[in-house]
Amino acid sequence: MADDHRDYRAIADTLAARIAAGELRPGDRLPPQRRFARDHRVAGSTAARVYAELIRRGLAVGEVGRGTFVRAAGASADPALAEPAGVRVDLELNFSVLPEQPELLAPALGGMLRHDSLAAALRPMGVAGTPAAREAAAVALARGGWAPEARHLLFAGSGRQAIAAAVAALVPAGERLGVEALTYPIVKGVATRLGITLVPLATDEHGLVPGAVRAALPLRALYLQPALHNPLGVTAPERRRLDLARLLHDHDLHAIEDGVYAFLRDDLPPLAAAAPDRVVVVDSLSKRVAPGLSVGFVMPPAALAGPVASALRSGGWAASPFALDAATRWMSEGVTARLEAAKRRDAAARQRIAAERLAGFEVSADPHAYHCWWRLPEPWRADTFVAAAARQGIAVTPGAAFAAGPGHAPNAVRLALASPAVPTLLSALDTLAALARSAPEDAVVE
Repeated sequence: MADDHRDYRAIADTLAARIAAGELRPGDRLPPQRRFARDHRVAGSTAARVYAELIRRGLAVGEVGRGTFVRAAGASADPALAEPAGVRVDLELNFSVLPEQPELLAPALGGMLRHDSLAAALRPMGVAGTPAAREAAAVALARGGWAPEARHLLFAGSGRQAIAAAVAALVPAGERLGVEALTYPIVKGVATRLGITLVPLATDEHGLVPGAVRAALPLRALYLQPALHNPLGVTAPERRRLDLARLLHDHDLHAIEDGVYAFLRDDLPPLAAAAPDRVVVVDSLSKRVAPGLSVGFVMPPAALAGPVASALRSGGWAASPFALDAATRWMSEGVTARLEAAKRRDAAARQRIAAERLAGFEVSADPHAYHCWWRLPEPWRADTFVAAAARQGIAVTPGAAFAAGPGHAPNAVRLALASPAVPTLLSALDTLAALARSAPEDAVVE
């Protein structure tokens, strides 16, 4: 008879010791939980907690439909996608800085060095910025026939801070925020710091599934990426956006719409166009311009402008006056629009390169996106592939980094195509394709 009272942590400690001793090697598949419970004479629920504990410690990874495996490498101490990778080719962080950018950006900054301009940039400023900043941002952020109301625009130091403020304004501590099952990793950290529970919601080829939202109710709000979803590259068609808008109204829900990649599809209106009183749109200049001098934007409906502004102030997330002045000049003078057009051409070209170099593999992406989603071939697993790629000097992101819930993660990696020079990208993709066609054991360096 199974012993239901054995401490799952003690069993996990034993397995951790076997992993440390090399008895269980990276890539080894752990037994199915039912067999593990039978062999160790514990309840099935105890076996599940043992495996969850190993995953929590970064010693194992669960993969959908395949089981649980010993990790190929220890979990990083740094948050996923937070810092540049220490390798030769970074296909992990997704920032595009075009060669012509300095020449385009510098003239506007020159005017900021005048005595009067610099004096203004050194003074404190509220989260509503200046009238000039709001007017410029309302024009720059318009897309697909939609434009935010300038009088309600708010400014944060970055897109991440804009997301944090929107979440803090909409979801009290201890409540539930619905997110796509694979989501922007920073949202997981935001939820943890704010004491919020993330509820993973199913997606399909059109994005978030409305039925999955209904089944998960009650929720306080949703966070979603309808355009060029990160990491899947999915873009919701008009029918899906309208269905989601109707759902928000029917169930008195608000949504936080992350539009950071949407400038690459400027022909599409946001979800906010169909549900203007239900959706808070967040965006930033980090992808449009560069991460080194960024500003975050929050575009709430009128009824939420006050709570979002309060969250920005209490979190210390307001934009710096200097950065906002620079952004206002770039937006007003058409510099951001020129950069966006150039990056749309660049992203499409890089996406074509990826499609060519990875032909024959299961790769999906919006053809306008700066990233793609690669479902790896057997017998590769995501963490062993990431480790093997790192030995080749290439950083890629495992699917587990995007999983909103604990446990099983997809056997896939995201490739960020924006950062390397094109010749470097070509070489890196060729290397990864050759790696995927080899056997994992051939890539192991003893």
